[in-house]
Order: sequence, then structure tokens, then C-alpha cells
Amino acid sequence: MWCKKSHSFLLSSMLLLGSTHSFSVSPNNPLSTSCGSALHQSSNTVEAEQVQAKSTSSSKTTSPSAPTKKKEKVVREPAMWEYNFGLQDPDLPLPHGISKDVTPPESYHITDEQIRTLERDGVVLIKGVFDEEWVEYLRKATAYQVDNPHFWAFAGTASKLYDYIQRNVWQTNGAFARFYYHSAMGDVLRQCGRTDEIRVSTDLLMVNPNKGFKWHQDNQNGPITPQDGIRFWITMDETPKDYGAPVYLKGSHRNTAVDPQAVFVDIQQEGLEDYRDQLLEFRTQPGDMLVWHPKTIHKIDGPADGIWTSYRRVLGGTAAKAGTKYTDKRGTGGVLSDLGRHGMEDGDDLKSPFFPVVYPQSDAHERAERDAGRVGRSALDIVTKIGGMATTASGQRFKSFFKVLDSRS
Repeated sequence: MWCKKSHSFLLSSMLLLGSTHSFSVSPNNPLSTSCGSALHQSSNTVEAEQVQAKSTSSSKTTSPSAPTKKKEKVVREPAMWEYNFGLQDPDLPLPHGISKDVTPPESYHITDEQIRTLERDGVVLIKGVFDEEWVEYLRKATAYQVDNPHFWAFAGTASKLYDYIQRNVWQTNGAFARFYYHSAMGDVLRQCGRTDEIRVSTDLLMVNPNKGFKWHQDNQNGPITPQDGIRFWITMDETPKDYGAPVYLKGSHRNTAVDPQAVFVDIQQEGLEDYRDQLLEFRTQPGDMLVWHPKTIHKIDGPADGIWTSYRRVLGGTAAKAGTKYTDKRGTGGVLSDLGRHGMEDGDDLKSPFFPVVYPQSDAHERAERDAGRVGRSALDIVTKIGGMATTASGQRFKSFFKVLDSRS
């Protein structure tokens, strides 16, 4: 029976997924924007701590009183007063001498074999798309965001899913918007999708997935169908040795067994026999790009204790191909990635500053609307759209998300 408790559950969960999770950095944290080289020093610090812990462990037999170093997160939870509202901008210089809003987006050629791999397997790793300058740019933009957490990331703190996670970060942080406008991301995705236009449907800045995510498919793709979407991941760090590597079921985007509205996937269910043993694991490096079909089933394991002593920073999301129509997802969990008051109706062409074009080139009007603060979430729209989820069926589908939360499965 649907009751007040269910309403409360959905509202809290809406904020969790729509706004998601935020932490900030301690004053001496190497993620700080004031020191680019410190990003590399942090790795050495972690290695030193690991060596120290190993040495302590090996000496226990001769010195029982020797202290053991407690593992500590590299990111701490912020105080209430540390959250920010409105537009933010670290005002970072763009790489390669790019002039803001003037220089056309960069290009990056991928092979026909990479495109066929994506179409066949449902996922492809494209290595080295972004050079050291772009990686450093994204790290500094991420550092700024974590140091200055946005209100739209507030509700996720209770989830402990990530050390920091914020949806549609491009809408509030100008550095990420300019990355989409000027980098080769759009060119890579248009080749992958065999299309002549790419728009950002929704994005997500993610730092350290504490609990990991069990087998699932993506349904937070914005107001589009899976056929019109292309998922992407842009990585800023090396994958740790023992965890943190995304794993996909090869070819599972072709399955017809999983409900399109489901998030959690039981890979032992009937209809997935051809996929459950076809595992593809990707140990991504800085500057790599993972691209996959929204229906491809995948998971990621976090550390067993949920404590990251290093960084795993990713900018991910879903892009829309040319000809995509707006799909109203009210009544489903998918609405949580479409909480802006843009006025679009079901079946409209997906052309709006809320879903900016990034290939072949960004649009001056769409950029101006974003920079004026007229692109973002609306409290009224949140209330009206979340109201459409108040049914037992949609509530059960939405609860599927919470079955995904686990570190090892």
C-alpha cells in the first residue's frame, strides 16, 4: 500500500539521485586547486602510508605495542555552511591556447573497429583521448567543486555513495561547460553514435564510489530513450589495483529480459544466460574515455571497507544523438535526471539550452542562457515531477536503485 512513508522515501531519494552526494576537501588535501603538482604527490603519500602499515604489521610479533595507522578518507564531509548556491566558476585557462566561446571544439579520430566494438559489445574503451593538459584542467575543476560543494549535491551526503557526486554539474560550474564546448568529447561521441549532432542530456561528476554499485543498467539518462543515448565516462586517475574497475556484460545491451525502468539487475535471471559469463573489465587511465550503450549491464566494486585513500575522479553522463525527441519520464525514476523547468513537451525536438549542443559546435544563445543562470533546476518542477512517481508501481521501480548499493556482489 502506498502511504506517507513511501512519499517521504521518494522525496528523499529524489534529492539523493537528482542532487546527490557531496563532500569537501581538508585544508591540506592534495586535491586543492592551489597546487597542480600535489595531485601527483598524493599518490606518493598513499604509497608511503601503505608501506608504513605493512612494516607495522610485520613487526607485531616482536613489538606488540606498535601502533597501527588508521585508514582515513582523502575527502571529508563538509559543514552545512560550506555549501554554495547559484553559478560557480574557477576561471581556469583552457588548454592548447583555446579562446573561450571562440575556438571550435577539438577533434579526435577513432577507428571503424572501435565503433564496431561498441555496437557489438555494448561498450568500448578509447584510450588517451585527452592529453595531460586536459586531464589537469578537469582535476582542477573537480578540486574547485569539491572544495566549494554546491547545494545540489547536499542531499546525497546521507547516502555515502560517493565522496562527492553532483548531477548536471555543467549547469552550475562553468569550467565543465567549457570542457564540453571545446574538447574533443563531442567529436568522439558523434563518431561512436554515427550521428552529425551531439547534445549533453545529463552529466555527473563522481569522486570515489565508496560502496560500489552492483549489477545495474543506467536509467538516469535525461529525457531520452536508450536508443537515442550514448553513455560516457572520462577518467582523471589510474584505476586502483584491487578495486574500482568497471565491469560490463558483453553484448548485454541486446537483452530483452530486463525491464527498461529497472536499475538493479539480477544477472541470474532468465534471459541473461548468454551474457552473465561474458565479463569485460576496464582498468582506465587518466585521459581515457569509456563509451557504452545505456542498456549495457555493468557494475563497479569499491574498497571492501568503503574507504578510498586515493582518488578516482570521473566526469560521466549521457549524450543525445541528432533527431532525439524529448521523452517525458514523469511517473518513472528516470525523471530525476530531468528536473529543469524548460517547458518542453513529450515528442518535442530535443533542442534547448537545458540540453546544449556540443557538436558540431556550441550555440551562442544556449551558452548565454546558461551563463545568465537561466538553466538549472526548478523547485516547482521538482514538486510537480516527483508527484508523478506516487504510485506503487513506480515506487517499486525506483526502489530498485537501492538494491544496487553494495561493495561486492
